[in-house]
Amino acid sequence: QVQLVESGGGSVQAGGSLRLSCAASGRTSSNYAMGWFRLAPGKDREFVAAISSSGIRTFYADSVEGRVTISRDNAKNTVYLQLNSLKPEDTAVYYCARARTSYILGGNWADSDNYDYWGQGAQVTVSS
Repeated sequence: QVQLVESGGGSVQAGGSLRLSCAASGRTSSNYAMGWFRLAPGKDREFVAAISSSGIRTFYADSVEGRVTISRDNAKNTVYLQLNSLKPEDTAVYYCARARTSYILGGNWADSDNYDYWGQGAQVTVSS
């Protein structure tokens, strides 16, 4: 059974930073691409970022490009999401997800159907 556990959420003022972590159970977790999504009140789930299994390729939503960095440490089975220059509109529950493959062919990293395991979420609140 694969489990994903997020941590690092919290409350910050606009312009601040947070680093979210996602610890994955299972020996083969490093064989899969990983992604981060977020869900804000009254909005649809939104893709934030994704990373290939090797960590070489990363992908970002336009709304966070330049402010967010996704990375992974396969030795620790952990994926990170560094959030910088946070804005009130970044307030949401952030979820990490494991992709079905090591690399999503066709480039549709934002499609949640390409992910099969999800964490419980970490709340990020940004005040103005």
